[in-house]
Amino acid sequence: MIKNPKNLAQSLGLCFKEEKLLVNALTHRSMGANNNERLEFLGDSILGFVIAQQLYETFPTASEGALSRLRASLVNQDSLASLARKHQIGDYLILGSGELKSGGFRRDSILSDAIEAIIGALFKDQGIEACQRWILTLFADKLAALSADNWKKDPKTQLQELMQAHGVELPDYQLVTMTGAPHTQLFKITCKTPLADAICEGVGGSRKKAEQSAAEKMLALLEREKK
Repeated sequence: MIKNPKNLAQSLGLCFKEEKLLVNALTHRSMGANNNERLEFLGDSILGFVIAQQLYETFPTASEGALSRLRASLVNQDSLASLARKHQIGDYLILGSGELKSGGFRRDSILSDAIEAIIGALFKDQGIEACQRWILTLFADKLAALSADNWKKDPKTQLQELMQAHGVELPDYQLVTMTGAPHTQLFKITCKTPLADAICEGVGGSRKKAEQSAAEKMLALLEREKK
């Protein structure tokens, strides 16, 4: 039996003026046209903005690439699904019979979409400031766990840790070409991972620099694919 959405709002520290917005946020597309996809679209953008702004203020000397990696570590399907499980949002999801039978209330994609849809619903109900307060409360522990070491890690280390977090094989780096005289050599390296269909290419004055370049491009690609 699906639990009352009012109980979820209370446990999340929220009070909706228009309760049907929360109901809509919890309604999966398997229930028909009146689902949470539009709210999820809205919430995704708001979440990215709020987290980006917070990281910008928290790490004033971090580069754009470092801030992007930090944001990706917070705003991704695994992270959102873990928050949804923490607050037992799966118990409140409104799913079609097929999704109910297949255990959709446990699926990471559905749980993460629901979190974003709730953010979208909160924005429609109470505006951006209410969203910002709630998002920062929701992510308080994850934000507190970040440190300068997180964003100072080089791209290869970041990518390796990402692969390990997903339980897949480590990135594969292959030397494509090495050109130029010994003191002006240029290395071209490709990077391939199980998490992406595309192969990223990096160039540098040393093999290490080329690998770092390829790893950074792969991190950027993986971040784009999650959006």
